[in-house]
Amino acid sequence: MKKIFTVFFIGFFYPAVYAQEIYTPRPQASFVTKFPFKQYSGGVMVVMATLNDIPDTLNFILDTGSGGISLDSATCAQHNLVPKASDTLVTGMGSSRKARFLYKQTLHFPGLSIPDLDFHVNDYDILTSVYGEKIDGIIGYSFFRQFIVKIDFDTLELQVYKPGEIKYPRQGSLLRPAFTALPIQNATVKDARKIDFPFYFDTGAGLCFLMSEDFAKDSAILSKKRKLVRTQAEGMGGKLQMDITVVKTLQVGNYKFRNVPTYIFRDYYNVTSYPFVGGLIGNDLLRRFNLIINYPQREIHLQPNTHYLDPFDYAYTGMATYFSDGKIFVEDIVPGSPADKAGLKPDDILISVGNNFSNNIMQYKTILQNSTEKLTLIIRRDGEMKQLYIKPLSIL
Repeated sequence: MKKIFTVFFIGFFYPAVYAQEIYTPRPQASFVTKFPFKQYSGGVMVVMATLNDIPDTLNFILDTGSGGISLDSATCAQHNLVPKASDTLVTGMGSSRKARFLYKQTLHFPGLSIPDLDFHVNDYDILTSVYGEKIDGIIGYSFFRQFIVKIDFDTLELQVYKPGEIKYPRQGSLLRPAFTALPIQNATVKDARKIDFPFYFDTGAGLCFLMSEDFAKDSAILSKKRKLVRTQAEGMGGKLQMDITVVKTLQVGNYKFRNVPTYIFRDYYNVTSYPFVGGLIGNDLLRRFNLIINYPQREIHLQPNTHYLDPFDYAYTGMATYFSDGKIFVEDIVPGSPADKAGLKPDDILISVGNNFSNNIMQYKTILQNSTEKLTLIIRRDGEMKQLYIKPLSIL
């Protein structure tokens, strides 16, 4: 397997002759285009684009936590796109595998075409079933490195600029993360103790905050009084078992949040690169800001928006739901959880939650995540309709 190592040398040199320093101003950042995005549960952003000369519009997750750009294998098969094998390893939460690539592809947004993109190909069926809409790929570093991107969560609009000097709003906080292919931002976490540590800045993660289990144990950050609740999550590699709890405070830039829902992740593939990085800050927290993401200058600007004071979701059901063949299925029920006590079983088909009969998985998830009151569920099991009652618990 091919491995590439890059070494950087930094030296200091003091010349005997002093020369006048010449300052050459950088050009101003110039507006290119703007287009809308959709927001899914957990704050995940989805933009629409077309590929090459294929007329179908495709859905891509906009993800600062991705080191490249990718396409779903089913989308490739549908449009007769044949990827090539490679020795490159792609690692995500729950898996690590050799990547296949589509080379020199062109992605088209309204008012913007980006040529010569190398897409790695992955199976995103799990993401499609989680969100109830087809996910065709993920857009990450290959896009962000070329532009300045403004993300407005109030208007659900994205603006793209060519790199250059840009004037940030006076209000807000300017971050200067470390950059590999991913931005890594220091944040201050306080629970049993207080610690400042690097975390990935990850717009593709539909959660508030995640710590690797190794970081949580080594730092002894969590109070011994904290209860850990087993739950189900989904990642690039499929379904994952995690624990969820809260931390007392989390501060990013100048902004401090209290009682932040926090996932604890057993990182078998060292996706989080611990001990260099402790986990990630996800988009259920970042969506509370309008963002200016400036990879060329290694800067990110946060400005609180109308969602800044939105309450966090603390409700816990102990089940996962997936959309398939036009139906919403209940799966992965944790023993002893509210879902288990309600009498739910794997493969139950969820017809309604409360008074909502929309068959919209994201609406059902929102109701279940925002209530600790008893809710009426109508399900279909073995062809028969049943009425059950679930009382989500709070993780606080």
